[in-house]
Amino acid sequence: MQSDPLNDAMSTIKNAATVGKQECRIRPSSKLIGRVLKVMQESGYINQFEFIEDGRAGFFKVKIEGKINNCGVIRPRYSVRKTDLEKYEARYLPAQDFGLLILTTTEGVVSHMKAKELGVGGKLLAFVY
Repeated sequence: MQSDPLNDAMSTIKNAATVGKQECRIRPSSKLIGRVLKVMQESGYINQFEFIEDGRAGFFKVKIEGKINNCGVIRPRYSVRKTDLEKYEARYLPAQDFGLLILTTTEGVVSHMKAKELGVGGKLLAFVY
């Protein structure tokens, strides 16, 4: 029994990138994992991904760019105001403007830079650098 599918997905991506694989499969799939992968793709951390239906929960086939040093989920999922994003950047990312925090907002799942642009806060989901 899996308690956190997003954590399993991020671990799978991190392990595949560490070993040097070009591709990995993320099972089970969910809409949240798909949205997090979309943010990672827009930021250039993964090349592309596709959902493959296999009659069960389905899975994502992810092509890794090779730029990932570390990635993971943030537990507990802290609520963040737009003014407090810098504090969490300093906590989870190694340097300023290096890496990405992924959060869920009223505008959808976005990166912390996009959240600053939109002027919204939300709940932290994951980090990538």
